[in-house]
Amino acid sequence: MTTFAQLRKAALANPEVVEGAVDGKPVFIVNGREFAGRDTDSRVRLRLPAAEARDMVSQNDTAVHGDGLVYVPVKDINGQALNYWVRRAWLACAPAELAATASAADQVGAGQLGDLPKSIGRPATRALANAGITTLDQVAALSEVDLLALHGVGPRAVRILQEALRTR
Repeated sequence: MTTFAQLRKAALANPEVVEGAVDGKPVFIVNGREFAGRDTDSRVRLRLPAAEARDMVSQNDTAVHGDGLVYVPVKDINGQALNYWVRRAWLACAPAELAATASAADQVGAGQLGDLPKSIGRPATRALANAGITTLDQVAALSEVDLLALHGVGPRAVRILQEALRTR
């Protein structure tokens, strides 16, 4: 079962997201626009382009489209689908340049970005690309805490990056 914690994690995994609240319920904002949130009826609320909203509603019997938003009970959406639709909502609301950078980062495989080591893995490579980090020199300017704060960069990737910096 999906939870609102999963919604929060999926939303905050995107660059430049600000977490706020409306009526005491969490909302996630990029570029001054809410792209995801929770409403008072235990539903996830997503701002999607019309065609994608229709697609989501057609895939989920309990999803409803109205007021430029799609509402779906959190209990009726699986985690993978939630991650996908939150990302789609973020892409729709993010500034064009940021969305283009993030979309390109989604396509990057391990070892395909600057001089970052392949062994850090694809999730860490994508997370670094999302943050605009493509070289070991840029990694060197960050603390371990900063690296671990990037969704997709775990202790193993940090260890590999630190090792690569030492051997360089």
